[in-house]
Amino acid sequence: MRINLALFALGLATFAMLFSTQALLPDIAAAYGVTPDRASWTVSATTIALAVAVLPLSTLSERFGRRQMMTASVGVAVALALVIPFAPDLRTLIALRAVQGAAIAGIPASAVAYLSEELHAKATVGAVGLFIAGNSVGGMSGRVLTGWVAEGFGWRAALGAVAALGLVSAVVFRVLLPRSRNFTPASLRPRLVLRTVRDHLARPLLLRLYAIGMLLMAAFSAVYTVIGFRLVEEPFNLSAGLAGSVFVIYLVGTGSSSATGPLLSRLGRRGALYVAIGTVTAGLLLSLSDRLALVLTGLVLITGGFFFGHAVASGSVSRIATHGKAQASALYQVAYYLGASLGGTLGAAIYHRAEWTGLVVFALAALLTTAAITLYATRRAHAERRALATAA
Repeated sequence: MRINLALFALGLATFAMLFSTQALLPDIAAAYGVTPDRASWTVSATTIALAVAVLPLSTLSERFGRRQMMTASVGVAVALALVIPFAPDLRTLIALRAVQGAAIAGIPASAVAYLSEELHAKATVGAVGLFIAGNSVGGMSGRVLTGWVAEGFGWRAALGAVAALGLVSAVVFRVLLPRSRNFTPASLRPRLVLRTVRDHLARPLLLRLYAIGMLLMAAFSAVYTVIGFRLVEEPFNLSAGLAGSVFVIYLVGTGSSSATGPLLSRLGRRGALYVAIGTVTAGLLLSLSDRLALVLTGLVLITGGFFFGHAVASGSVSRIATHGKAQASALYQVAYYLGASLGGTLGAAIYHRAEWTGLVVFALAALLTTAAITLYATRRAHAERRALATAA
C-alpha cells in the first residue's frame, strides 16, 4: 500500500508539472501576442526533451537505483517549477520548460521498473494503472488549479501554484516510498545498453505496443492542447476558470486506468485495446457538436478510453520484457512523449488553420492506424494458433 500511495503521489507531481502550461495556452498566447501553435511549444518542448532524455536516465537508474533516480528527478523538476513563473519572455519560458521535461524523464521508466521488481507479476499491471491514475489526477488538478488561479491572479501565479502542488507531492512520495529490496545494480557499459535496446526493438510485439502508445497519445494530446482555445471562443465563450475546470474530466482517467487489471483479465490485451480505441473514437465524434453538454460527454469518453488504452499498453511492456525492464519502459516513454509532442504541435497548427473539425480528422487518423496495428496483431495471433493446431 505504501508503494502504491508513493507512486500515486509521484504520478500526481509529474503530470501536474509536465502539462502545467496547457490550460494556460490562451493566456500565454495573448500575453506574448503569438498564435496557438507557437504558444503550444511551452508544452511540446517539455515532452520532446522528456522523450530525448528518458532512455539515458533510465539507463542510469539501472546502475544507481530506481528510488534514487526518481528522487533526483522530481527534486530538480520541482526546483525548476519554482523558477519558471519568473521567466521574462517566451523563449526563456520554453527553454526552462524543456529542461524541466528532461528532469522529469527520470521518473516514468524508473517507476514502472521499480514496480515490476518490487511487486508480484500479477500485481504489476494494477499498480502501473494506479501510477497512471496519479498521472491523471495530477493532470486534472494542475490544469484546474491553473485555470482558476490565472483568472484571479494571472498565469504566472498559476504556475507558482503548480510548483507548490509538485513540492508537496514530492515530499509525500519521498517519505512513503520504501527502499528497493530486489534491485541489482547493472553495468553502465554502452555496448550492453545498446544490445538491450536492440533486443527490445527487434521484438515485433514491443514495437507494436510502442506505436500504439505514441498514436493514442498523439490523438489525446491534440485534443487537450486545443480544447482551451475552443471553449473560450464562440459559441461557448467560457471564462478561463470555467475552461480550466473542464480538466476535472481527467478523473475519468483515474477510474479507467485503475480498472485496467480486472478488465485486462476479462478482455485480453487486444480486446482491451479495441474497447479503448472505440471509446475514444465515439468521444471525438461527439465533440464535433456545438452543444457544450455533448462536447463534455465526448471529452469524458476520450479521456476514459485514452487512459485505459495507455495503461494496457504500458503495463504490457513491463510484463513482456524479460530483461532490461527500465530500457523497455523507457522506449515506450520515448514513443509516448513523441506522440504528445506530435499531437500538441500538429494539433495546434491544424486548429489554427482548419478549426476543430480538422483536429478531429487528425485524431481519427491516428486512431485508425492504432486499430490497424491491433487488427494485424489479432490476425497474426490467430494464424499462429491455427498453425500450431495443424502441426499437432
